[in-house]
Amino acid sequence: MKYNFLLGAILISMAGYGQAWTKEYDHVDDCVCGLSLVGKGDKHGFADKDGKLIVPLIYDEAMTFSEGMAAVKQDGKWGFLDSTGKLVVPLKYTDAMSFHNNLAIVSNGSSYGFIDKTGKALINLIYDNAMKFSEGLAAVSKNNQWGYIDITGKEIIGFKYGFAGFFDEGVAKVMKDGKWIMIDKTGKKVADAE
Repeated sequence: MKYNFLLGAILISMAGYGQAWTKEYDHVDDCVCGLSLVGKGDKHGFADKDGKLIVPLIYDEAMTFSEGMAAVKQDGKWGFLDSTGKLVVPLKYTDAMSFHNNLAIVSNGSSYGFIDKTGKALINLIYDNAMKFSEGLAAVSKNNQWGYIDITGKEIIGFKYGFAGFFDEGVAKVMKDGKWIMIDKTGKKVADAE
């Protein structure tokens, strides 16, 4: 019993000591891919689990790592870092989302599309808006109408909705003619929705 108490006291003191470095920053996110997003004032960077600053506090905005990549913004432009802190996708986008299914949504200011981890546009920036892929399909909009594309950019469900959501268990909530309905992956209505 005495040993359990002593071990517990040692572990508690070690845990407190290990996180003392976090007090140097205004905010510290969870450690993902070996790095934590940290911020001080209006600048952001990344520190390792021991608090060593790997990416300096030079970014105006930054997102937590997802699939080994983190979106960062400097001087109004977004790009992506890899898990070593190296900028691998140049700072050239006006908007960017985290990587999911090895693709990230980016915008050039007028259109949205999807890039891979090298920065290559796998689905051209031709959409008014876009959402991440779910169950193999992504909701995208053109001319104020939403539809769905597959991972190759092929139109699977036509652009006929006022809004389109993510697929979950084979169905998605969409707005058609001012009413919410549930559709399957072929675009067939399966139920009314609230």
